Amino acid sequence: MTSTKTSREKVLNLLNGKRDGELLCFSGMGNVTTEGMKETGIRFAESHTDAAKMAALAATTYKLFGFECAVAPFDVAIEAEAVGCPINFYTHVDPQEILYPTVKGKIVKSAADIRIPDNLASAGRVPVVTEALKLLKRDIGDAVAIGTYIMGPFTIAGQTMELNDLLKICLKKPEHVDEILHVYAGLVIKLVDIYSAAGADYITIREMGACSDVVRPSLFKKLVEPHLRRIFESAPVPLVLHICGKSNGIMDSMNQCRAGAISVDQKNDLHETRATIGPAPILLGNFDPYNVLVKGTPDDVSRAVEECVKSGVDAVWPGCDIWPTVPKENMETLMQAVKKSR
Repeated sequence: MTSTKTSREKVLNLLNGKRDGELLCFSGMGNVTTEGMKETGIRFAESHTDAAKMAALAATTYKLFGFECAVAPFDVAIEAEAVGCPINFYTHVDPQEILYPTVKGKIVKSAADIRIPDNLASAGRVPVVTEALKLLKRDIGDAVAIGTYIMGPFTIAGQTMELNDLLKICLKKPEHVDEILHVYAGLVIKLVDIYSAAGADYITIREMGACSDVVRPSLFKKLVEPHLRRIFESAPVPLVLHICGKSNGIMDSMNQCRAGAISVDQKNDLHETRATIGPAPILLGNFDPYNVLVKGTPDDVSRAVEECVKSGVDAVWPGCDIWPTVPKENMETLMQAVKKSR
């Protein structure tokens, strides 16, 4: 029997813990494509600072391929910019180049240096993101779920202060790191409220800076987990916790954060993850969005979907942002393979 639910309803049911039994394919991270840029005539570099262009481009992955979401923004520098870091938007590079905005200067050495704007909703590009979410909601919000993402506290710390300094004080003065993460967790909570009010149906908290390649599991549990738990305690919309890189060693901690769903990348062993967290948590993952989706063949994409399904994911979901140059035929194969697996 064919379901009468919209894609949006199916995604939100899943993120609220209700499994409908139908395999979905969506993301909580960037998934804009150069095919979308061709369709709209919008340059990647100009989409980061213009809400209308951001929304139009974000909608194309659904409109062109049936990808079951629309996500804005496309870069990971929003939070650092909001607290005062200068950003390079690469607006003068070759229009054909895909360069993401980056932080040009670090401004924080301790919690005392952090300045959260009183009117956070007007800081940096937060208004651009909120307006883009409103536009997406009006355009395709009845059909698909509208998503956004926010960096996690540790990741924001690594963007606003020198990473080597941050890692050193994690070991020598962990109480100072705790103070920094407390402030940034407050920033994340405020942004969750701002984006949900603007129309975001779900929000991914990307704590990619705290993967096991960077932070050992014992430090993650002691320093990072408590602040993530605080964020997930009272969110007005479903929140997904995503951590890139190696994460099997912190799966129990990730599960203890009590997110609506857990997202892992291609370095994660999904079979081991299921054994660790059990069958109850919603698990999203974890095809390789570059080596498979961009560099691979359609056959590679089909095999990756099959492996995700066999590994027990609740939705086929990229391990990180989909690199924009993904071939059209690979995106089409991705969606076809998911439909065949339903």
